[in-house]
Amino acid sequence: MVSNGDYGVPGSLAKVLADVTAERAAQDAMWGIQDIADGTGPERTEAADQAKKDVSEAAREGLLTWRHILLEEVLEAFAENDPGALRTELIQVAAVAVKWAQALDRRDRPAAAAAVTGEQPSAPHGRR
Repeated sequence: MVSNGDYGVPGSLAKVLADVTAERAAQDAMWGIQDIADGTGPERTEAADQAKKDVSEAAREGLLTWRHILLEEVLEAFAENDPGALRTELIQVAAVAVKWAQALDRRDRPAAAAAVTGEQPSAPHGRR
């Protein structure tokens, strides 16, 4: 089965990525180009390994959260010093953050649909 990444809210992936694009443009407007050190490396491997264990344990116990997953990806990125591997990990961080945002949109389908179409969500029946 091929997926377009929307999982339950048509247009949600494009909307989230547009929001990310707008935020990146705002960052550039605020800070310009930033050529600063990565601050990552193998000395952070222990924290990444612990996060992996925490994810496994939480999943086994039925307590897995988006926080667990994103933190694991972030800490894996922090443990990398090879630019190619670091880039791969950062893409995974971004993908998890996007998927989490889409999960939030699915929880509030009327607002999510309105965000995708640009319309105002209608109030639930009987509420104003």
